[in-house]
Amino acid sequence: MNNLSLQGIIHLIGGIDPSPFFVLSLFPYLAFLYWAQKSKSIPKTALWGFRLTLLFVAMTIIFAILARQFYGGELTDVDPLHGAAEAFLTISDGLIVLGFLKLEKSKVVNNS
Repeated sequence: MNNLSLQGIIHLIGGIDPSPFFVLSLFPYLAFLYWAQKSKSIPKTALWGFRLTLLFVAMTIIFAILARQFYGGELTDVDPLHGAAEAFLTISDGLIVLGFLKLEKSKVVNNS
C-alpha cells in the first residue's frame, strides 16, 4: 500500500473534477423539492425560495459560460456577472427566510 502524505492526499483530491458531483447533487435536491411540495409544514414563500435556488444554479451556469466566452476567465473573476449570479441566490435565500419568519410569527403563543 502506498503511504500518502497529507500534501499528497490534498494534491490527489485537488485533481478531481467536481462537475459530476455538482450534477449528481441535483437529484437529492429534486427529491427534497418533491417532498417539500407535498409537505404541509413548509410555507409557500419558503418553497418558492427553494425552487428559485434551481434558477440560481441555472443562472450561475449561464453566467460562467458567458464569463469564459466573453472575458476568457472564471465567473468569480468577472464581478458584474458573479454579482448577478449571486443576486439570484440572495433572492432565493431571502424568500426562504421570509417564509419561515412568517410561519414563526403566525404561531400562537401559549403563555400558560
